[in-house]
Amino acid sequence: MNSLITLDQLQKGTQATIQSFEDEAIEEKMLEMGCLPGSIVELDRVAPLGDPIIISLADGNLALRKDEARYINISLL
Repeated sequence: MNSLITLDQLQKGTQATIQSFEDEAIEEKMLEMGCLPGSIVELDRVAPLGDPIIISLADGNLALRKDEARYINISLL
């Protein structure tokens, strides 16, 4: 398995698997939106100034601020 990085470090067009969350509030928000550990995500778009980022999930797209994404641990596929 690849070493863990955080979602804010993911490069555009790259897929990864959500592994864990480092913040309870972020974890609750992500779980409510169906982003469970094991979910595959892909960085789809980045706003012109770099924030927010748009990630693709199985059920659609999700916009996240980078300060939220840094609390989501992922492993690259």
